[in-house]
Amino acid sequence: MASVAFHTLGCKVNHYETEAIWQLFKEEGYERTEFEHQADVYVINTCTVTNTGDKKSRQVIRRAIRKNPNAVICVTGCYAQTSPGEILAIPGVDVVVGTQDRRKMLTYIEQFKNERQPINGVGNIMKNRVYEELDVPSFTDRTRASLKIQEGCNNFCTFCIIPWARGLMRSRDPKEVVKQAQQLVNAGYQEIVLTGIHTGGYGEDLKDYNLAALLRDLENEVHGLKRLRISSIEASQLTDEVIEVLEQSSVVVRHLHIPLQSGSNTVLKRMRRKYTMEFFAERLMKLKAALPGLAITSDVIVGFPGESEEEFIETYNFIQEHGFSELHVFPYSKRTGTPAARMEDQVDEDVKNERVRRLIALSDQLAKEYAAKFEADVLEVIPEEPYKEKPDSGLYVGYTDNYLKVVFPATEDLVGKLVKVKIQEAGYPYNKGQFVRVIEEESVKQQRTVS
Repeated sequence: MASVAFHTLGCKVNHYETEAIWQLFKEEGYERTEFEHQADVYVINTCTVTNTGDKKSRQVIRRAIRKNPNAVICVTGCYAQTSPGEILAIPGVDVVVGTQDRRKMLTYIEQFKNERQPINGVGNIMKNRVYEELDVPSFTDRTRASLKIQEGCNNFCTFCIIPWARGLMRSRDPKEVVKQAQQLVNAGYQEIVLTGIHTGGYGEDLKDYNLAALLRDLENEVHGLKRLRISSIEASQLTDEVIEVLEQSSVVVRHLHIPLQSGSNTVLKRMRRKYTMEFFAERLMKLKAALPGLAITSDVIVGFPGESEEEFIETYNFIQEHGFSELHVFPYSKRTGTPAARMEDQVDEDVKNERVRRLIALSDQLAKEYAAKFEADVLEVIPEEPYKEKPDSGLYVGYTDNYLKVVFPATEDLVGKLVKVKIQEAGYPYNKGQFVRVIEEESVKQQRTVS
């Protein structure tokens, strides 16, 4: 039996797609093995979001070639889409497929075995208008399932290469989304995370159908679904209709990841982001009124070209004022091929690092303040894995619906189930909890935690 090994770089969408590609190999009778072991085929799913992503991807490709020089080396993903020539120039790479036509990968591998000529299967992504159906009935991770609902992005922010790697916005057929969600619930998943390149843009290319409609359909038509999480959504996509659906839903969790990138209108304009701070603030107020206790996490880029101390302070103050519950902070890094990389007045590395430090300190403080609101509350948690910092302690880690990380005594058989846990001591990154009980099939209407 032929064996295949995978290595995934980058985002959740890539991890989802690796699982989908594995399904294709499985159907052809392949056996999956660890990347560190000898395999007949190595599939490297690459990332290109930063120049470092490209570099790491090249390192992993070379590692696979060294492991087994006779293996078929197949490279896919975003870096493969934007720079197939660069990848084929690495001696030992046999097949390159971008971010589409993944089903052809196995055909290309067979073709390579016969002809022994490297194959470039990368097409023009910008011409693609159809969502590529790739099924993932279950995941290697048994607690949280991702469900990809769209592909591509039409925004062209000045710092971002992704539209060139993923193409333009295209939505998955709603019937397929519902069908796959049911499959995942039937496979035992309590939580589904809706994911994509520009997840909240779902439906922009469909007639008379949008994200709000999809959320309603998932709730009404998927039997046994307990938790639905949206991996990321832009402020501009949080329409009144979407907010209304969130307010009425008993399965969508009280947590949204809304990328801010900057809290300064002048920086946002240079980034070519499609909102102002006033608009963003107004959406946040409306959301918090609709969903008391809502956790809002965000991404922020620090030291974007031309960012002055005043502009940085605007960002800092905005985040503080609106009480985000956690931030992912990135120092701006030049991405070759984007307008921002060519901008004048790039910010000094030391200044960037110092600003990153200040924002991370603020994020830690806000995370503690947010968690403290839930001390002594009983929340719903899905135990995910043993607590790594204290192995053999009988402690497990899981997330509440509003994305608090809780450590509490549990047993292996509770992993992946929905349980009630009392927050004894709030903190960050972990909250200490006390196991209360397993939630049996209560009526779905009571699923919302009393907060």
